[in-house]
Amino acid sequence: MSIDFVKTPVAEIYGVNCFSNAVMKERLPKNIYKEILAVQAGQKELALEVAEVVAASMREWAIEKGASHYTHWFQPLTGITAEKHDSFISPAGDGTVLMEFSGKELVKGEPDASSFPSGGLRATFEARGYTAWDVTSPAFLKQDPSGTTLCIPTAFISYYGQALDKKTPLLRAMEALNKQALRVLRALGNTSSSRVYTTVGPEQEYFLIDKKYYDKRPDLMLTGRTVFGVVPAKGQEMEDHYFGAIKEKVAVFMRELNYELWKVGIPAKTQHNEVAPNQFEIAPIYSNTTAAVDANQMVMEMIRSVARRHGMEGLLHEKPFAGVNGSGKHNNWSMATDDGINLFEPGDDPASNARFLLYAAAVVEAVDRYALLLRSSVATSANDHRLGANEAPPAIVSIFFGGPLTEILDNIAEGKSGGGSKGGELIKLGVTSLPALPKDVSDRNRTSPFAFTGNKFEFRMVGSSQSIATPNTYLNLAVAQVLMEYADKLEKASDKNECIQNIIKESYGKHRRVIFNGNGYTDEWVQEAERRGLPNVKNAVDALEVLTRSETIALFETHKVLSKEELESRYHIYLEKYSKQINIEAGIIIELARRSIFPVVTNYAGSLARDAASLAAIGAASAAAEKRAKRIADLSSELFEETAKLETVLSEAQGIEDVLGQAKAYFEKVRPAMDAVRSRVDALEKIVAKEVWPLPGYEELLFKL
Repeated sequence: MSIDFVKTPVAEIYGVNCFSNAVMKERLPKNIYKEILAVQAGQKELALEVAEVVAASMREWAIEKGASHYTHWFQPLTGITAEKHDSFISPAGDGTVLMEFSGKELVKGEPDASSFPSGGLRATFEARGYTAWDVTSPAFLKQDPSGTTLCIPTAFISYYGQALDKKTPLLRAMEALNKQALRVLRALGNTSSSRVYTTVGPEQEYFLIDKKYYDKRPDLMLTGRTVFGVVPAKGQEMEDHYFGAIKEKVAVFMRELNYELWKVGIPAKTQHNEVAPNQFEIAPIYSNTTAAVDANQMVMEMIRSVARRHGMEGLLHEKPFAGVNGSGKHNNWSMATDDGINLFEPGDDPASNARFLLYAAAVVEAVDRYALLLRSSVATSANDHRLGANEAPPAIVSIFFGGPLTEILDNIAEGKSGGGSKGGELIKLGVTSLPALPKDVSDRNRTSPFAFTGNKFEFRMVGSSQSIATPNTYLNLAVAQVLMEYADKLEKASDKNECIQNIIKESYGKHRRVIFNGNGYTDEWVQEAERRGLPNVKNAVDALEVLTRSETIALFETHKVLSKEELESRYHIYLEKYSKQINIEAGIIIELARRSIFPVVTNYAGSLARDAASLAAIGAASAAAEKRAKRIADLSSELFEETAKLETVLSEAQGIEDVLGQAKAYFEKVRPAMDAVRSRVDALEKIVAKEVWPLPGYEELLFKL
């Protein structure tokens, strides 16, 4: 579908490639559509006869739009998406074909499960796996020059029903949260709401660089980040890129990106320049968490594909460039009912809003009790480069509530009444030509890992390249556990009001140590957090350890989100992924250092030495040239030695069979050796002539588009 991105109204193309509820309502019989709504709401299981009708309608819709194939689109534990394409054709026996797609084919697929990460759940010879249609997330069409494919979002499980993906535990955790949140609502007297679900609006940060420079950087191509590179004279210190005027080339890219996302029903809303040069952000309107997870995977994929059409490359790595801001994915999370109640809406008088205070206290307790679990949900080698740097929250998990709400909860914990400010206040600007602005119930704190931002919480620790499925799974699960304990107390209480007051007082009083409204970037906060007993786990290997603890396993098994075996498999997979990523990065460092950097700099040092000798031969001053040649030669020698050391420790790490021992070796020995090589290369880049340096530098990567 060719689109004039300037002249085409958004309303004409929004959702044209999405088999949304609106499309189903239009194309399905009324009774079948009602059945699908009931399945989406968790009130019924999907019947095969219903699936048959939906499949026929979905097939007709897709074929009308040029689709020849369909795929069960799923999210294995690689962190990206997977798909196996099947055509709609079915031989008729007379040399012709029929275009068929059955309800069974819609509901169930059978991809090979042996070649995806399973952490020991599947042996190589045990190949069978199943994909199951996720009715809560709409099917959509993917279009490219090769054709059009119908994509059906699915869960992915083994032959024995074990979760092999990121969506299955997310759906289980959402069901657990729904169950416990409804129990609390019923205890509070709510009889109208029939379901509680979570919503997410993930803000996606990314870099764009010129494709011709990307193609000359093997480190970017293989690892997503630059393993060498020096920040140019001007970086981001002038603070002139953030929210600055968008370059025309980028604006054209953004317009096409928006239209491509709108076509599949992804409500892309906000776009702007981010802090670092050539860094940008796109954010959608919030949606149901499962749909939001799927949409964010498509956003990442679309950033890369649309960027290539414009001669650029989209970088999603958390820290592609040293010395400038990295990229995160702010996970705006909230809880709502099916009849439109936002459980985190403070209202005009938060101090009197018992429901809000109760659910807010539950989040505070969940984040404090399960801080290590939340930290583990964002534990990757890439995010290790970002967390704690100036553009990202520290590895200490804390909550920002703002002064007024903190005062209200503090007063409850201390047996006082009132406090805080009511909503509806106005900020008067003192200029008659400017309107008074409505004041939010809290400020915003961009240094906080977990900040309340009006009627939702913003989990800011999530990495830009991550799937948001795991952070939301763990968050939903943690809150579900606390709400279960609240519900147990409320259901037994004879005086509900007194019980609510006591729950908030006890829970918040015990867990308010996690509230911090100040600057999370300071050393003083690190010291204060230690005094409070808050964990500060700075690397992914240590962060993942919490998945092995008995209390963590009990939490997951209590709510039937993951079994002990499923959780242990993820621990192994995440450690293996950490080791593999560092292994690739170390390998490209050795390759570039030996085959690209070292030959160039040694030749360059030799040419400088010859120039110095020529100058000396004619009696000209040669000391500067000699000194420069010697400095480059010395650094070259150090580079050779440090590269050899890196190769040795890398070989040793590769030989370790224990998955934890290997990951620790990569963290404790290989990464420091990588840094030692980088320091020599970066020092050489500063003094070797630009025209002979074999790699495009940060100036080209960050400032030229």
